[in-house]
Amino acid sequence: MRVLIVEDDKETLDFIAQGLSESGHVADRAADGKEGLFLALEGQYDALVVDRMLPGLDGLSIIQTLRAEGKTTPILILSALGEVDDRVDGLRKGGDDYLVKPFAFSELLARLEVLARRRDSEAPETRLEVGDLQMDLLSRTVTRAGKPITLQPRELRLLEHLMRHSGQVVTRTMLLEKVWDYHFDPQTNVIDVHVSRLRAKIDKGFDYPLVHTVRGVGYMLRDRKETT
Repeated sequence: MRVLIVEDDKETLDFIAQGLSESGHVADRAADGKEGLFLALEGQYDALVVDRMLPGLDGLSIIQTLRAEGKTTPILILSALGEVDDRVDGLRKGGDDYLVKPFAFSELLARLEVLARRRDSEAPETRLEVGDLQMDLLSRTVTRAGKPITLQPRELRLLEHLMRHSGQVVTRTMLLEKVWDYHFDPQTNVIDVHVSRLRAKIDKGFDYPLVHTVRGVGYMLRDRKETT
């Protein structure tokens, strides 16, 4: 982990930084609120340790500014203020955890590790893959075996839904609701037409098909390694 410690008490700051270093982590330091806010905005950290009472800018102001700027870095508030109202206030203003001084380093480290793991598990999905087919959800681009495939917006939505349900049968009703936003069957062949176009783009010219028709039910996208 790379951790930013914002703490004005030098003894406490050194204690935490040394403990993190000995545990194999990287610790950056800030001894006042303004420096801490600057580093937190500019740097990439797995977690922050922020004291509440700081010169220049208090800890809760730092946290509120970071959240207003869209920073989602996990923050452990460290403070001598340990009453229930203090802890609740800190959490409501954007802190992810709250540790009261005096504290044991082993507990601080454990709490930071939990925050970092939680953030990793909540990381947004940016790519879908089925066999050699890939979709980048950020750029909305599709490739198969490294070859770019140009799709229309509706075809992208259709493929994304099929990829998210790879190996599962997707019914006409599901596609109408999720891709076309229909909550009734308009009795058209719109799905069949779009699936046919999609199949021509992602299957034609490749070693094996990914899009399969399940007669009387719907469609399935699956790699050749998957079975029905």
